[in-house]
Amino acid sequence: MPAPNPYGPAVTSILVIEDDEAIGRHLHTGLRGNGYAATWSRTGVNGLAEAAHHRHDAVLLDLGLPDTDGMDVARRLRADHPDLLIVILTARSDEIDVIAGLDAGADDYLVKPFSLSVLLARLRAHLRRRPADAHTARQPIQLGDLTVDPSSRRCLAAGTEVVLRPKEFELLAALAQQPGIAVSREELMAQVWDANWFGPTKTLDVTMAALRRRLEAAEATLDQPRLPHIDTLRGHGYRLEPPPS
Repeated sequence: MPAPNPYGPAVTSILVIEDDEAIGRHLHTGLRGNGYAATWSRTGVNGLAEAAHHRHDAVLLDLGLPDTDGMDVARRLRADHPDLLIVILTARSDEIDVIAGLDAGADDYLVKPFSLSVLLARLRAHLRRRPADAHTARQPIQLGDLTVDPSSRRCLAAGTEVVLRPKEFELLAALAQQPGIAVSREELMAQVWDANWFGPTKTLDVTMAALRRRLEAAEATLDQPRLPHIDTLRGHGYRLEPPPS
């Protein structure tokens, strides 16, 4: 288990894993100047070791590390720290790279170059929601063979767990709370990310696509699947359609 946050439980601790001297120093100084407890690691190996020995609330992870693939670091961080907020920092803007980063376990991404103010807005948006989500106990939602349990943050398909990234689960839970009801993109962004979200809604599309793939993969393993399906409502949002009774 990681050691407690040495700065105290009330201080948000951010781990920066970035090998570029100028960017790393800018992030480290900027985060500290805005009230965060920031730690800076210049390699993937050192970053993983730091995360293993001290508790952090979030990690800012560069993909272009000198010693290891940033995607591998993201996978290790997610496997070892399921509740950790992981934001990828990358110069790769192609959608395939964004999807790969999110599939590796990241919650969000920022394409370089980006401003410190945008990064801080993203962090605030994510971190404001996490404490409330972690302590909100609600009854499991049953839709056919799919069980969505917000209190334990588990998704089951006919009793078999479907492993979802944090934002994928929150997106599914938001839809499952209103089965058969059209939910707008704006409402989903407000529920899953933040009411004052600052940035493109492409994050919603990428997360939704990944959620669909995981549900389809789970459905393919069942003999007589009775899982809900996510319908796209063009110009509006999405609807979780319950399976026939």
